[in-house]
Amino acid sequence: MKQTIIFGILFFALAFSAYSQQRAYYYEVKLLDKQFSEYSIAEPAKFLSQKSVERRLIQQIPVNETDLPVSSSYINQLKDAGAEVIYKSKWLNLVIIRVDRPEVAMQISKKPFIRHMQSADHLFALDTRNSEKPYFDNEVIEKPASRIKGQVYKSQAAYNYGASLNQARMINIDQLHALNFTGNGITIGVIDAGYNSVDVMQAFDSLRAHGQILGTRDFVQPGNNVYHTGISTHGTMVLSTMGGNLPGQLIGTAPKASYWLLRSEDAVSEYIMEEYYWVNAAEFADSAGVDIINSSLGYSTFDDPAENHTYSDMDGNTAVVTIGADMAAAKGILVVNSAGNSGANAWQYITAPADGDSVLTVGAVDLAGAYAYFSSKGPTADGRIKPDVTAQGQQTIVATIPSGVAGGSGTSFSSPIIAGAAACLWQANPTFTNMELINAIRMSASQSSGPDNLKGWGIPDFVQANSLLTQSVIHEQKAFHELKTFPNPFTSRISLEVTANYPIVLDIRLINSNGKVVSSLIGVEIAKGKNMVALNNLDSYPSGIYMLQVSDGYAVTTKKVIK
Repeated sequence: MKQTIIFGILFFALAFSAYSQQRAYYYEVKLLDKQFSEYSIAEPAKFLSQKSVERRLIQQIPVNETDLPVSSSYINQLKDAGAEVIYKSKWLNLVIIRVDRPEVAMQISKKPFIRHMQSADHLFALDTRNSEKPYFDNEVIEKPASRIKGQVYKSQAAYNYGASLNQARMINIDQLHALNFTGNGITIGVIDAGYNSVDVMQAFDSLRAHGQILGTRDFVQPGNNVYHTGISTHGTMVLSTMGGNLPGQLIGTAPKASYWLLRSEDAVSEYIMEEYYWVNAAEFADSAGVDIINSSLGYSTFDDPAENHTYSDMDGNTAVVTIGADMAAAKGILVVNSAGNSGANAWQYITAPADGDSVLTVGAVDLAGAYAYFSSKGPTADGRIKPDVTAQGQQTIVATIPSGVAGGSGTSFSSPIIAGAAACLWQANPTFTNMELINAIRMSASQSSGPDNLKGWGIPDFVQANSLLTQSVIHEQKAFHELKTFPNPFTSRISLEVTANYPIVLDIRLINSNGKVVSSLIGVEIAKGKNMVALNNLDSYPSGIYMLQVSDGYAVTTKKVIK
């Protein structure tokens, strides 16, 4: 009996030892720099496409070290030390490695080019499979409603929009189409969960016939067929609101734009590694020369609750995917992202990367332009107004498999409507920057004089946005070139020092973290030069973060203040 027990213990020990030896250990390795790179920022054509370089030239964005690929010298040293490199990001300047023993990782951590190293087991250990990704849970796809059948919707524009006329006319994009601004020459990168049957569906015949689908990439399963019938249809529907062309049923907002279809999302699970895949997709989009990214994705909760984001993470600087989105914007890409579908849930707030300060975040309204109850709300954790704008996201007309259309509800569909419209606007005004487009879109919107955290600046009018750009309002000297506030933190009073370039009238609002205006000065006349204005009697307001919003009727400037 004793021998049996000893043998059992030895067997267990050997089995455990074998398991330990076979187990993989993952680490996230942040690199110090990009020394010994075989590339140089003086020769960007070796690692960026011509269109990517041209985007930077037009917007006067210099090529810098973040554009360089991760140093191959460092990669080789990691491999020589016994690590398998399974992920790398040039923007984050990090790699994720896999080793078979912790001692190997310990030796690697001592290398001089390692800035920081931490366990990344949590990125790969979980393998649960849900029936649907949490972000898509509140999205509803319905069979075509009676209002769609048997009715002809006509427009004076160049297309027969069918039932999709409402979502086009709401933002006046049909009028830009009538002027032949349909996205031609603009490239949109769609980052999503899959494009089931896009290669055969009638809705995309026009894209295929004219070579407007430039290519596909799968960053979750490299080499995978993103059109496979077993993959998600989410990206298919998203693409249809931009590039779909079914006369009499559905016309997308950018039917002549070109598209890269990029998969960063595994629709049947939710794990934080997908944020890293998103960054890879954005890096590729940048290098391929994409002008606009539409991302109808968002991150807050995961299959492993330990990975969940908190609301405080929605500050524009914390989530990996938000850092990547803002980096894409810094490269001159217009990043358009859905706000999320949590407006009626306990979370209620926007999700990453919609919290990015350089991201055009899109919420949803219904057919009549009223706030859609499910659309995620702002503000960001640091008090910025979100979403930026809204479009039809309830009963949005989308293409469905195998053919025909349906009504889709979710900010996943309002976001690409705006992204496609922005492509038409940029075609009409190609010398402007991504941030100037965002400003014009905001300024044209229905709530531009008083944005809130439900609809943001409101529903854009792309004819008005085009006029603002055409008339060079965005390029003109700003009404005031300096705005100072003090004290900060404040107690009973906030003083503003406004230096104006010419006489203007300002509206000043103090907004609390719930998006409510708690104090205001409307119609304040400001003379040319330096002016002093004050908000008084603020003693009774509770401590916290506030946003001071100053508008001259065209542009809105915000500053964070604390009590």
